[in-house]
Amino acid sequence: MSDRIVSQTSDENERAQELALRPKKLQEFVGQHRVRKQLSLLLDAAIARGAPADHILLSGPPGLGKTTLAMIIAEEMNAPIRITSGPAITHAGDLASILSSLVEGEVLFLDEIHRMSRPAEELLYLAMEDFRVDVIVGKGAGATSIPLELPHFTLIGATTRAGLLPSPLRDRFGFTAQLDFYENEELDLIVQRSSNLLDIKINSEAALEIASRSRGTPRVANRLLRRVRDFAEVNKAKNVDLNHAQAALAIYEVDEIGMDRLDKSVLTALIKNFNGGPVGVSTLAMAVGEEIETIESLAEPFLVRMGFLARTPRGRVATAAGWMHLGIKPPLAISNIDDPNLFDIDPDEIYG
Repeated sequence: MSDRIVSQTSDENERAQELALRPKKLQEFVGQHRVRKQLSLLLDAAIARGAPADHILLSGPPGLGKTTLAMIIAEEMNAPIRITSGPAITHAGDLASILSSLVEGEVLFLDEIHRMSRPAEELLYLAMEDFRVDVIVGKGAGATSIPLELPHFTLIGATTRAGLLPSPLRDRFGFTAQLDFYENEELDLIVQRSSNLLDIKINSEAALEIASRSRGTPRVANRLLRRVRDFAEVNKAKNVDLNHAQAALAIYEVDEIGMDRLDKSVLTALIKNFNGGPVGVSTLAMAVGEEIETIESLAEPFLVRMGFLARTPRGRVATAAGWMHLGIKPPLAISNIDDPNLFDIDPDEIYG
């Protein structure tokens, strides 16, 4: 029991620290320059009109700042924010209850909107466009529909798989923002900002080392920073330098490009167990002892983006770059997978 309490407390502390690191204003948000400029224009216009902003869809891989941007939008609009998620809304009544309790100008943040139930989706169409919902009273032939007017609100939907959203739902968003992976220079700024907020003394070389291993993702950068801080504290170091960063990341099995234990085990199994593929994802998952969803959502997106793995109609295939990253000479036949007709890569599909 005591171990469980310690674990829960540690998780709560991690979440509290992550929340504290989030910027509160759009001008404090690092990176995503195009999206920031577009959002700034949209919000300034809404504020000038004295009206809630149009509905906004934030799309992109996990960890790039969709939740943070939703909170910033509410802050910029000086509006309260209600946070929920698609999987939590299993019935249309669940959504109707949330919508009917909103106040004028409130922001409703719906994370993982692509995982919302179909009945709730259809209810949302009317709420987004006409700001009303139809409440069904009674059952069978005696059932009647009573329209319920809603206050004007701003819906912010977040999704990692925009392709799964039906067209009628996507079309009701006034603005869609596609978030991209961050450059190392941007992640370096994020690491330095976070280290200041966490009161961590870190030199520029160590900060850049953490940034370069963060897979283009701020959430990963902040997590690695906290682990490097732990290493420095345990070793009684007052200032975090390059050696501390490299030693800590070696302990946590994060290599020079950000590949972690799971990524390496998937790529190693693909090459050593199956001679580079093609192999089905279910077989690959069994080989590394992980769930299929874990492979598809955590390892594959990074390996595909780095060019180490390709998804083909016949299965997963290791590229020549994947072989060489593990220090193994690829067979001559590996050139066959360079045929673009063999590839079957859908960004909306792999960032699930």
